[in-house]
Amino acid sequence: MRYEKGRKDASRGRIMEVAADRFRSDGIAASGLAKIMSDAGLTNGAFYPHFESKAELVRESLVAALENQAQQLQEVLAAGGPEMGIATYLSAEHRDNPGTGCANAALLPELARQPPETREVYTERLLVLVRQLSAALPSSRDPEGVAMGVFATLIGALQLARAVNGTELSDRILEAGKDAARTLIQQRGA
Repeated sequence: MRYEKGRKDASRGRIMEVAADRFRSDGIAASGLAKIMSDAGLTNGAFYPHFESKAELVRESLVAALENQAQQLQEVLAAGGPEMGIATYLSAEHRDNPGTGCANAALLPELARQPPETREVYTERLLVLVRQLSAALPSSRDPEGVAMGVFATLIGALQLARAVNGTELSDRILEAGKDAARTLIQQRGA
């Protein structure tokens, strides 16, 4: 049976999209291939023509998610600079939607346990984000160092805000994270 041109690419893209959302929402370990394939509207047997293993799917979907994040960061920085980036990242909307949010905040603990190839790809993509942010910061002796500190602050604050029980405390954490990131930029940029 022949399929229309592009169907295989479309199926692969759909699997990666569903996997990226599921990994960010439920975690890598808790996301089974059967559920991913079902959510993608495909059978389990349709997985292996696209990917050799779940590890390959994790790596490919991580790359796609971080490329998307880099594009979003570029747009936010162009529209409103680092201040808008901080406000957008540490928003209640971002906190409340991990499945479509930052792969960094959602997956870091599990990424540390992934094979070296996945961690290498992650490292490359993280450095792209760091360089994007550093280019938008006020001049300093170490703009990439400042950008890394800002990312660490933002990611940590988002993870804490998602983990605590109670919206009031979670909102306070988001605000504290915003203040800390702004302070880091101001102090290191001076």
